[in-house]
Amino acid sequence: MPKPLILITNDDGITAPGLRTLVKYMAAIGDVIVVAPDSPQSGMGHAITIDSTLYSKPMKINPLSDFHEEYSCSGTPADCVKLALQEILDRKPDICVSGINHGSNSSINVIYSGTMSAAIEAGIEGIPAIGFSLCDYSWEADFNAAEDFIKTIVTQAITNGIPKGVVLNVNIPKLPKKNIKGIKICRQARANWKEKFDKRTSPMGKDYYWLTGEFELLDKGEDTDEWALANGFISVVPTQFDLTAHHAISHINNWNLNE
Repeated sequence: MPKPLILITNDDGITAPGLRTLVKYMAAIGDVIVVAPDSPQSGMGHAITIDSTLYSKPMKINPLSDFHEEYSCSGTPADCVKLALQEILDRKPDICVSGINHGSNSSINVIYSGTMSAAIEAGIEGIPAIGFSLCDYSWEADFNAAEDFIKTIVTQAITNGIPKGVVLNVNIPKLPKKNIKGIKICRQARANWKEKFDKRTSPMGKDYYWLTGEFELLDKGEDTDEWALANGFISVVPTQFDLTAHHAISHINNWNLNE
């Protein structure tokens, strides 16, 4: 049997330690193609490049096997997946994995995440896809505790498939391996960012702003990703990209909009 073809991308950039770690893990499972941003693209969400040119070039970063190719892309994470599928790959990958992100993408953070948007872009194209994030923003973060869990999740996804229209949002607590209790399938916790802007003035007299804020958990449920992470579990949230609020259709139909 041929090895599965694994497309890898991220939003922290092609040289990020999280991506380099994920490449190593995936090379033990299948044939690896990396198409990732040439610079950090965190917080880009599902942005795509439509008003400027895109550039891509082959890279050689610690080759791990005969079938291991890497390309840097000047665009966003979603651009990377689009370019990989349309221009670089000669066949559809068996799975797309995005990450490992430096920092959490649990709860409401999934909306802003470039890591998850890359996975969602693959999912839109009918490719099983998973976004991985470690709850540690440090560039020197230790990903080793998650190796076996990541390999298990990817292998199971390849073997069993992921339901159509769904991608997996996987978050890993910042813990030693011995303290990780296992994997929990969860729902996304209800939360928000209580945001503020730090207003400053430049030497030229122009005002500028730094976005700051505090994460505000509004959910006490014990079936959420935030609960799982706080209690030593890896959270797996099946995430859909059909944003239709089906439960609201009947309510809005009562508005009599056509009268």
